[in-house]
Amino acid sequence: MTRAQQVVDHLQNQESLLIVCHNNPDPDYLASALALKRIGEYAGVETITIAYNGGISHQQNRALVNHLDIPLANFENELLEKHDSVAFVDHSVPGENNDVPSTADIDIVLDHHPATHVTADVIDRRVNVGSTATILVEYLHDLQIIPESDLATALLIGIRSDTLGFTRKVSAQEYAAAEYLHPFIDQALFTNLLNVPYTPETIDALSEAIENRKIQQSSLISFAGETTERDALPQAADFLLNLQGIDIAVVFGVINDEVQFSARSADPATNVGELLDQTFGSMGSLGGHHQMAGGCVPFPKDDEDYDEIIKIATSLITNRLFRELADFR
Repeated sequence: MTRAQQVVDHLQNQESLLIVCHNNPDPDYLASALALKRIGEYAGVETITIAYNGGISHQQNRALVNHLDIPLANFENELLEKHDSVAFVDHSVPGENNDVPSTADIDIVLDHHPATHVTADVIDRRVNVGSTATILVEYLHDLQIIPESDLATALLIGIRSDTLGFTRKVSAQEYAAAEYLHPFIDQALFTNLLNVPYTPETIDALSEAIENRKIQQSSLISFAGETTERDALPQAADFLLNLQGIDIAVVFGVINDEVQFSARSADPATNVGELLDQTFGSMGSLGGHHQMAGGCVPFPKDDEDYDEIIKIATSLITNRLFRELADFR
């Protein structure tokens, strides 16, 4: 029995399915959730809800939701009780980068990120592939479900996004999935989604990150300022990793009442998921894998002396990260 058939067998006796996203959904999650929704419909599930928490701030993510008219609901605990089955896509553990209670029972987990203590009736976690969308494309192929053009386009965008244009953690399976999807995509939509304009807020955050960069040996750490654009942080980290002589880039910024982090590594000796977890994991929710990581720690706003507090916090965070990086090398 294929893994795709295991998922179908589980869903065939379910009347409703809740697909829960990690906080702040990205193209890989959005595309994978749409594909699992399509498989749920194939299995005869009558009601399927895709839910998320956080925001959709990256310009490409917003365009994907708007152009494809993706139905999204805000996650609330009541949704767990209203659905027969609960699936996690592109994440694995309740309470880690999601607002699901840690005691909740999850039925299906489809993911490509490393994780521990994963429990579910059906688990398909493959850390050797570059995206969760890759797994879902395999499912569609094995079940002989021809993807509609919107779904095929979303899946190719998801694969391309998580592998940074087929340059990061890409496996042969990503190329095979792209070849399979290519005849079905909407080329005009695909092009539009690849060329979404930056928002002014994103450009401001990128500018701050470039201006504030600090470098020690081949490590770069930068403060992107206070922003509403959470996804500007990974964009800045990806951009700054291309600076000559840099193989580790960590960008952080203040968003609402949190300090958000995004880290990238081109150094085979440094796992940035472990770096963030060991440095600030006891203070918040941080982690990831070798080349990509992120997370947040609480940072309650205090109007009195706020600018001075930001200045002190920025210095403390930067110095602590550099000290931790020195131990990793």
